Order: sequence, then C-alpha cells, then structure tokens
Amino acid sequence: MKKVSLSGSPRENVGKKDTKALRKAGRVPCSLYGGEKQVHFSVNALDLNKIVHSADIFQIELDIDGRQYNAVIKEMQFHPVHDNILHVDFQELIPDKKIKIKLPVRVTGNSIGVRNGGKLLLPYRMLTLRGYPEAFPEAVEIDITELRIGGKLRVSDIQLSDKISILEPADTVVVLVKTSRNVAADAIEAADAEAAASAGGVSEAAPAEEAAAETSEEE
Repeated sequence: MKKVSLSGSPRENVGKKDTKALRKAGRVPCSLYGGEKQVHFSVNALDLNKIVHSADIFQIELDIDGRQYNAVIKEMQFHPVHDNILHVDFQELIPDKKIKIKLPVRVTGNSIGVRNGGKLLLPYRMLTLRGYPEAFPEAVEIDITELRIGGKLRVSDIQLSDKISILEPADTVVVLVKTSRNVAADAIEAADAEAAASAGGVSEAAPAEEAAAETSEEE
C-alpha cells in the first residue's frame, strides 16, 4: 500500500466538551487501536480530508507527539447533514499480527467480450482481505483480457500472496461481461441477413436451371 504521513496531537480529555472544542478549532478527534494500548489524539481536518477523499487506500505513518505508528483507517463517523468527518478510528499495523482490511478491485487488460460489444460489470468494487500488513497490495488486480461475453471471474479465480486471503465466499462473482441489448440486436440482424442471403441464393438458382433446360430442348 502507498504510504502517507499524518501528524497528530495527544488528547488530554476525551469528553464531549473537549471533542466539540477540537472540531471548532478545525481538528478531528481520533483513536488508535490494535497496539499495546489505545491512543487518543487529534489531527488537522484539512490534512485528513486529503487522505480520506482520495481513491487510493493508504498506509498512514502517524506522528503523535514525536512517536511513530504505522496504521490504516478502520472506521469513520460523518456528520449526517454536512458530511464533515466527526471521528476516525485507526488500526495500528504490527508486522507479525494479521489484520482485516478492505481494498479496491482494479481490472487490467482489454476484455475480448467488451471488445465484441459486451458490458463489463463489477458487482464487488471492494473486497475484504485478511493477512499480514506487509503483504497487502495497493489494490486487488484482476486481468480480464480473456474474459468473453457471458464470462465470469470469481473469488476463487483471484491469485494473491499466500500471506493474505479474501474473506468473501470462493464462488462470489467479482467481475463479469454481460450481453448488451445492442449485441443481441446485432446477432438477430446478422442471423436474419444470413437467412435472407440463403433464401436469395435458392431463388436465383431456379432461373439458371430453367435456362439450362431450355437449351437442352433446343439441341
């Protein structure tokens, strides 16, 4: 995973009054779990927004009062009206300790089915993985080059490091190419054209046979 840095300040109090004061000052209250003890701190809201609203999933190097932590965002709370971030839970990454995290699905290649007019569908844009922090990729990449119309790729088809596993069921369909209406219409039109051509060939052959018969009678 990509790494970014984020600075935080320790929170002396975790009550509602302190939380409101932090938010008014443009900071977001946060908590760090997964290590020896919970750590309560706050970060600059603008710095946090740059990370949260990015399409990438980041491993975050937290600097809290001079102490370094490696973490990922575990959970966020948003304001129901303004959509501002109210609170963030971070999970500390420990090398020999497995964690659970969601990563985006990223397709690569140019599908044969899509080139033929099919429609690519991604029922799962995120997958839940469990494993060691150092083994996690930036995204779950799936090569769709050989995927034809009607073809599907399931969780069981995805190859990952043996240090991580996908928690969705093995038969879960992650990517598929569906027949579009245009493809179906084109297929019907092509079939009709072929049938018409065949019928036309028979009707054109009859006069030729009659001409041959007349020639033989004259002889």
